[in-house]
Amino acid sequence: MPKKLSNVLTPLAVKNAKPGRHADGGGLHLLVKESGARSWVYRFMLNGKSRDIGLGTAGPDGISLADARDARDALRLKVKAGIDPLEERQREAAEALATAQAAQVAGITFKAVAETYIGANEGSWRNDKHRQQWKNTLATYVYPVIGELPVAEVGTAHVLQILEPIWKAKAETASRVRGRMETILDAAKARGYRDGENPARWRGHIAQILPVRSRLTRGHHKAMPYEAIPAFVGALHKREAVAALALEYTILTAARTGEVIGAKWDEVDLDKAVWTIPASRMKAGKEHRVPLSPRAVEILKATQGLRKEWLFPASKGGSMSSMAMSMLLRRMNVDVTVHGFRSGFRDWSAECTGYAHEVAEMALAHTIENKVERAYRRGDLFDKRRRLMDDWAAYCATIPAAGVNVTPIRKAEAG
Repeated sequence: MPKKLSNVLTPLAVKNAKPGRHADGGGLHLLVKESGARSWVYRFMLNGKSRDIGLGTAGPDGISLADARDARDALRLKVKAGIDPLEERQREAAEALATAQAAQVAGITFKAVAETYIGANEGSWRNDKHRQQWKNTLATYVYPVIGELPVAEVGTAHVLQILEPIWKAKAETASRVRGRMETILDAAKARGYRDGENPARWRGHIAQILPVRSRLTRGHHKAMPYEAIPAFVGALHKREAVAALALEYTILTAARTGEVIGAKWDEVDLDKAVWTIPASRMKAGKEHRVPLSPRAVEILKATQGLRKEWLFPASKGGSMSSMAMSMLLRRMNVDVTVHGFRSGFRDWSAECTGYAHEVAEMALAHTIENKVERAYRRGDLFDKRRRLMDDWAAYCATIPAAGVNVTPIRKAEAG
């Protein structure tokens, strides 16, 4: 049996070696490239597979022949013990990288994440006032408590420390602050800066600790907080009156009262789930296409049995009274206006979704006042609005009556 080569190379041979692979013995090789660059490689066999692992640069400024042999001998012992030195090196490198990244992440503050988020998104916000409101609310209420805290350490106790002092006294501001904290913490998680649940999340978390906000008033329109709308919609499901269906349809479409009670069947395409309101019936004097969610279509199919000209007819013929839905709210002891549900939709869109401001504005059929923005938004963002309204309908159906079917109404009721 031929004797295995060992310690074949000499320092002079290393210095004068030509391009190629030169074996020293015991798995140690000198690699010489055409450029003259030299490096040491250890080749080993483990589990029937041959693998190479680099030992470093050879030559006067690198690893000497003696040191390369020492490194080879140390790796040979690992291989004999069943350890793959290449996998071990890769694992150690990954652990070192993870440690370095963890140390870097640990130093990232809530304020830093917030400023990055604002910088990336403020261009799509409605106007300078909206941008400033974001910055002001964070600077006033949030940064003093958690601004310099590592974002990975922000917890429920911090969120409550911020919200509890203003939850009742400044209900709308508190809700916006909570929503903005939730958004920033979601962004931090997406960037890998934190793990686990979002401590500022409303549904299933903060909602179980803090009471639903007190009722809002928008000008002369009393509005229901969006947090309370799903439960209210569930209560509507228990009523069979046409007005109850009309009110739910109004909520789901974010439409105005007059637009709903004046709606006729020739404006609706159930197959395409689109309601097209003619310009003559719109406040802005411009045709408005409304994407209908599956639930909104279900409501209309329930009223088809009435076989009337109007989507929601009065019991004695003609269109429903403008007071029918308001009277229903009064009988339900709910002190809000029908129009106020549009405010709830707008707050939900701003605080709980990532949809751009103009998408919600177009869903509300508001006129975009900025001429430059209006010229840029020549379309009606219909596809985006459909996704928004589907998400809104899903939100409204969450509790407590998700999945309740509408029984087709055979006898029209005005109530």
